[in-house]
Amino acid sequence: MDSLSQLVLGAAVAALAAPRRHRRVALAAGAALGTLPDLDVIPLSLLDLDAVENMTWHRGASHSLFLLPIGGWLLWLALKRWWCAVREAPRSWFIAIQLALLTHPLLDAVTIYGTQLWWPLPMHPVMGGSLFIIDPLYTLPLLVGCVAALIAPTRIGAHRVLVAGMILSTVYVGWSMAAQAWVDRLAGRELARIGWADAPRFVTPSPLNTILWRVVVMTPDFYLEGYHSLIADEKPIEFRAYESDTAALDALADAPSVRRLRWFNRGFMKAETRAGQLVLSDLRMGSEPDYVFRFAVAEVDSAGGWRVIEHVPEVEWPASKGRAAGVWTRMWNEP
Repeated sequence: MDSLSQLVLGAAVAALAAPRRHRRVALAAGAALGTLPDLDVIPLSLLDLDAVENMTWHRGASHSLFLLPIGGWLLWLALKRWWCAVREAPRSWFIAIQLALLTHPLLDAVTIYGTQLWWPLPMHPVMGGSLFIIDPLYTLPLLVGCVAALIAPTRIGAHRVLVAGMILSTVYVGWSMAAQAWVDRLAGRELARIGWADAPRFVTPSPLNTILWRVVVMTPDFYLEGYHSLIADEKPIEFRAYESDTAALDALADAPSVRRLRWFNRGFMKAETRAGQLVLSDLRMGSEPDYVFRFAVAEVDSAGGWRVIEHVPEVEWPASKGRAAGVWTRMWNEP
C-alpha cells in the first residue's frame, strides 16, 4: 500500500497497544515502524541492480514474517534498556512494536504487487489483489482516528474514534475480499462458457475503488481482459483478447530476467517487439494498453535471433489520455 496508509496503520495499532499515557509517542513510533519495511528502497538504490532486480527484490527480506518479529524483538530489547517509556510498560510496548511492523507486510499482501512474506523460502510472492495500492476509503478512517488520538490522547472519545477507525478499515479489507471473490465467481462462470475455465487469472480493482474490477486471463497464445462494475453491470463479463509474442517469450524462457519475472508475477505478462527489443509488460499493474512496469529483456541480433540484455532497463512510453475519467464513467455505466 501507499506510504500514508502504512504510516497511519502503524500509528493506529501502536497507539491502541501502548498505554494511554504514552499514546502520542506511540503514534509517532508506530508511524515510523509502519514505514520502516519500505525503506528497503534505500539500500536497493545503492546497489548496481537492473530494473527487474530492483522491482523483484523490493518487498523481500524487509517484509518477511520470519525476520520482522526477530527485528522487532531486538528493537524492543534495545528500547527497554534506553527508553523509560518501554521500561514502564514492556509488555504493551512489545505488542505495539510487533504490530506496527507486522501489519505492514500483511497489508501489502492484499495488493497485487507481490509481497515476499515467506522470504527466504523460494515461494511465490503473495499477491492478494483485493485492494488497489492507493485506496482512500481504507486510509481515511485510520487517518481520522490517528488525528483524534493525537489531539486528545487520554480522552475516551478519542479512543473510541481510533477504535472505530481500525474497525472500519479492517471491515473494508474484508469487503474488498468478498467483492473480489464474487467477481472471480462471475468471471469463472463466463470463462467456462467460452472454454477457458482452467486458464490462470487474477481479479483486482481498478484505481482508487472497489467498485470496478478488472479480470485478466492468460492463455497459451494471448490474454483476455474484462471488467465488471458491482453497481452498473448486469450482463456477463465481456472479455477482449490481446496478442502477446509467446513464441519469443518461450525462446527466452531461460534468460535470468525472464525467469525472475515469471517467478515474481506468476507469468502474468505480455511480450511485444518495440524498436528491435522484446519488451515484457507486467499485466497486474495498469490496464491495456498502459502498464506501470515494462522491461526490455532482449534485442534482435544480426542473425535475426534474440540477444539477452544483461542489465535490463525499464521502458517507458506515453500513456493514453483520459484513463481516470474512463474509469469513473465505467464504474457507473455498463457498456
